[in-house]
Amino acid sequence: MKLKALSILVAASAATSAFAADETKTWDVTSELGAIVTSGNTETTTLKGGVKVLHNLENWNNEYKLDGIYKEDEIENDQGVKETQRTNEKYSISAQGNYKLNEKHSHLFIYGSHVSDYFGAYRNESVISAGYGLRLIDRSDMWLNAEIGPGYKYFQYPDDSTEVDENGNSLAGEREGEAIALGKVDYNWQISDSARFTQLVSVEYGDTNTKTRSESAILAKINGSLQMKVAYNITHNSDVADDKENTDTETSLTLVYSF
Repeated sequence: MKLKALSILVAASAATSAFAADETKTWDVTSELGAIVTSGNTETTTLKGGVKVLHNLENWNNEYKLDGIYKEDEIENDQGVKETQRTNEKYSISAQGNYKLNEKHSHLFIYGSHVSDYFGAYRNESVISAGYGLRLIDRSDMWLNAEIGPGYKYFQYPDDSTEVDENGNSLAGEREGEAIALGKVDYNWQISDSARFTQLVSVEYGDTNTKTRSESAILAKINGSLQMKVAYNITHNSDVADDKENTDTETSLTLVYSF
């Protein structure tokens, strides 16, 4: 049952080819999928999938993302019996609209996202933000975009959270919200005809918590539409419960199909 949500995401990745075929070149769609299954002394199943859609219009550039990861491992319980347990499960969805300004490669944006994380510092997080973006580097083989703006974050603590408020009351399962400042830097370097490096860093700064996310990736072209992607993701929360780590990392190897 826990695989159901990610299965739907994987199906969506496969279905996008039919969707893109009927649209004009204003649509740019990529789907990403990876899976690791091991057996023997150690049994592990990891699934990772995503869909990214860019919609380019005369006055707007819009971006829509859907991502998910699911992992289960065989773990020995207190009785010495091996059992399969879910060890990671996270889904995220986001949308951003960029309104083009007269100045070249500058825009106003509005952004919204939601993350559901079963093992993270927060069970659910929703963000809405607006601001200004511009291109700092613009070369034929390289570009660097930056965005900044105010926003608001609404988040929920895990049901098993050990955090307490200033009065000593448990925050487990509680929901809070706060104003934040959001900044993002997006770097793209076309190393060669068949290789590309990307770096994305985003920061959500708030009084309760500052969340920093980074993805470093190399994409190698297999053929005209298919690429192999190696990525390293870091998520850092400045304030977490005592039983949680501040930093989560993820290394992934996936196939990316573009059309």
